[in-house]
Amino acid sequence: MYDLPRRFNVGMVNRRDTTERPVTVVDWPSWPENWGLKKQHSVEYWMMGSLIHEGGDGERREAVRVLDPEVADVFFVPFFSSLSFNTHGHIMTDPATEIDRELQVDVMKLLRKSKYWQRSGGRDHVLPLTHPNAFRFLRNQVNGSIQVVVDFGRYPKGMSNLDKDVVSPYVHVVDSFTDDEARDPYEARSTLLFFRGRTFRKSSSMGMRSSKFCLHPAGDTPSSCRLFDAIVSHCVPVIVSDKIELPFEDEIDYSQFSLFFSFEEALQPDYMISQLRNFPKEKWTEMWRQLKNISHHYEFQYPPKREDAVNMLWRQIRHKLPEVRLSIHRSRRLRISDWWHKR
Repeated sequence: MYDLPRRFNVGMVNRRDTTERPVTVVDWPSWPENWGLKKQHSVEYWMMGSLIHEGGDGERREAVRVLDPEVADVFFVPFFSSLSFNTHGHIMTDPATEIDRELQVDVMKLLRKSKYWQRSGGRDHVLPLTHPNAFRFLRNQVNGSIQVVVDFGRYPKGMSNLDKDVVSPYVHVVDSFTDDEARDPYEARSTLLFFRGRTFRKSSSMGMRSSKFCLHPAGDTPSSCRLFDAIVSHCVPVIVSDKIELPFEDEIDYSQFSLFFSFEEALQPDYMISQLRNFPKEKWTEMWRQLKNISHHYEFQYPPKREDAVNMLWRQIRHKLPEVRLSIHRSRRLRISDWWHKR
């Protein structure tokens, strides 16, 4: 992990901390409780925290920071690009957006001076870019890197794709349902289908916890935070999307706890509601149990815990390494770049 000055990362979490020296485990700041929807794009914070955390004896982690870059498998770039957009560039015409652009320019200057970036062209570098507008000024300069994204809805295939990138969950903004122990959960949830379309969903907890199904239609991108709010609320997701990509899908079978409808099916009058009303209680209860069994994979926390969201992400990144190494080795000998893709 690069030792970047705090203005690139936790300096945006604690604005009163103007120290330039890199953050350590001793002064790692907590995520602010009152930051609302900024949390949904905070994957960068939790991934950096997992590398800052020193861990205990015998603790199993998917990624451990090494201090000798020569033995590193990948290089994590701790630039909070999503938080930078939300902090400095959320209103794109605001003069403050210039700060977001300057941070992107400065981090790229640092990377281009690094022999490890030069050695691989950035292919073995990991950048969390979970907000659709993260790194928006210089996104094309990190196309070759391993990007951690929430979906590919706004990006051309040459910029971001499953061959090299990793799909992350959003960080859920509702509280996890940790005491969901109803004797008859189907009857305890009196609402058939819950949906809250407004962006602010912190107040959705009770609606999700009292509903059997939670609607997840595609919005301006194929996925949204409400899917993961539903998962940690143990509310069976009803996913309406023709092109959604889901996190950890090589390890998790979403059909065991979710229902899927195409756009065409969802537009048929009464079709989807009829399917939900007639859905067997026994099958719903099994999906509810599955949600309880897998919801820990969607928890972002510090310190990280075994099999939580951050450790799942690092494992996904490890799976990308053979293809990354192949790309790096080929780039060192080929005179015509990517000719094998043009055949």
